[in-house]
Amino acid sequence: MSVGTLYIKNTFRKIAPLAVAKELGLDINVQEPDAKFAELFPVKKIPAFVSADGFAVHELFAVTVYLASLKESTLLGSTKEDYASVLKWASFANQDVWQAIRSALFPITGRSPYNKKAVDAGIAEAETYANVLEQYLTKHTYLVGERVTAADFVVVSVLARGFDSIWAADFIKSHPALTRYFSTLIKQDTLAEYYTEFKFREEPIKYTPPKKEEKPKAAPKAAPAAKKEAPAADETPKEKKEVHPLSLLPKSEFVLDEWKRVYSNEETRETALPWFWSHYKPEEWSLWKVAYKYNDELTLTFMSNNLVGGFFNRLSASTKYMFGCAVVAGENNDNGIVGAFLVRGQDFAPAFDVAPDWESYDYTKLDITKPEDKTFVEDIWSWDKPVEIDGKLKEVADGKVLK
Repeated sequence: MSVGTLYIKNTFRKIAPLAVAKELGLDINVQEPDAKFAELFPVKKIPAFVSADGFAVHELFAVTVYLASLKESTLLGSTKEDYASVLKWASFANQDVWQAIRSALFPITGRSPYNKKAVDAGIAEAETYANVLEQYLTKHTYLVGERVTAADFVVVSVLARGFDSIWAADFIKSHPALTRYFSTLIKQDTLAEYYTEFKFREEPIKYTPPKKEEKPKAAPKAAPAAKKEAPAADETPKEKKEVHPLSLLPKSEFVLDEWKRVYSNEETRETALPWFWSHYKPEEWSLWKVAYKYNDELTLTFMSNNLVGGFFNRLSASTKYMFGCAVVAGENNDNGIVGAFLVRGQDFAPAFDVAPDWESYDYTKLDITKPEDKTFVEDIWSWDKPVEIDGKLKEVADGKVLK
């Protein structure tokens, strides 16, 4: 019999409570927030859990600790001192470590205004907290006692956000105990399914400012032709402009600029979409669903739309090779971002990896021979129907077009 319902979304905050449930073999219903969730949890914070007899609790380590208490185990330690230590480490990770990582990561990826001083301070603060863990783990295998506890599940899920963004090769070299701890835990049966494709970074994620449009300069007056002089022997030649990998592909029969004009000037469903499907060349181009990974961290819809705008600005180097729309669907404090993109070639990465925050999104290739995939593209590009966000249909609140 189910002990209750766990409400989660597809973010790192789901990992600790799900790991506890798996470790203890708890029979729980796992689902996305719904109307019942909104009724029980008016602040709409996840993860959240409601037991079979109606007890409701939310916040990451509160839910994790409650689930860990439902069966006899050592997940909360063996003594009252162990229990206090579990709470200490879980709180430390959720409040201090994550907030420091977040204060650096969000400005770098465009999810909040960029300020180098604030980013550097966030990186330094995150490393200070990492040093605390490094010193402790030099002498301990786990955070509490000699076996894995709920604290380890919370801490590892937070550390993953650091290791996949601001912590790279130099950090790994200087934090061998922390790296060993993280590498060991993510290979254990309880956690392995969430980190099957995890790779440590060689370089930390970097901020790339959006390109500013340059005003055309007035043409200079013609000057008398002068004899060209040979460059001085010690003159350093100018670096060649980096070539975009998609520019090396053969010329396409599908003219992207013509499609962009049709989309901008014609009715979308009546004219633009039929034009697109009649001219689309799937052997030359591909279509992709692009879904934001961290919808549970979004708040106001206009801020989510600003996040999309920042992402699009940082894709400016690829606009000659792609087109797409991304929409914000839902309402304040309950919304998500999803888009449909046309990309030159059959791989999404060369088009998207010009943006430093491209890894904040999941990419799924679409097959227009499947009616549901074709409909998805049409709905995203039309903005006139509800779209699915984290398994739920939500009305489109806002969006942007990359063209």
